[in-house]
Amino acid sequence: MQRLYRKRIIVGVGGGIAAYKSAELVRRLKDQGAEVRVVMTQGGREFITPLTLQALSGHPVHLDLLDPAAEAAMGHIELARWADLILIAPATADLIARLAQGIANDLLTTLVLATDAPIALAPAMNQAMWRDAATQANLDLLQQRGMRLFGPAAGAQACG
Repeated sequence: MQRLYRKRIIVGVGGGIAAYKSAELVRRLKDQGAEVRVVMTQGGREFITPLTLQALSGHPVHLDLLDPAAEAAMGHIELARWADLILIAPATADLIARLAQGIANDLLTTLVLATDAPIALAPAMNQAMWRDAATQANLDLLQQRGMRLFGPAAGAQACG
């Protein structure tokens, strides 16, 4: 039996060039039997379209915290309760900083505060941003709170 069979995973897509990899991530999670819902930040939508992720996940992509149709039934709370795992990939330096400070100013950060599910981050950013003391302090704080980190790995960067 597949490890992820029937696991309910929210894939959060932050606003970095690595967002293009989220399409493959969603496809692979589905291939492993996971049920996937996608939540995108405004920045994530600048790099990859919701339509792509909707086609791969088989479900509408969640975009806005204050969606009148979803919020009539407290949609963000229901989504937070639905998840067995929230996986944020890519997790940008900005998104990591907002999570560390408990800032819930969009749907994704609100879900993180509202869920009891485990949370995993796949950081993706410029190497100087990764090395910055503030970023490292934010990551340490999030790990102390129980968030898991995947990566980053070495490789080519958009900045050269």
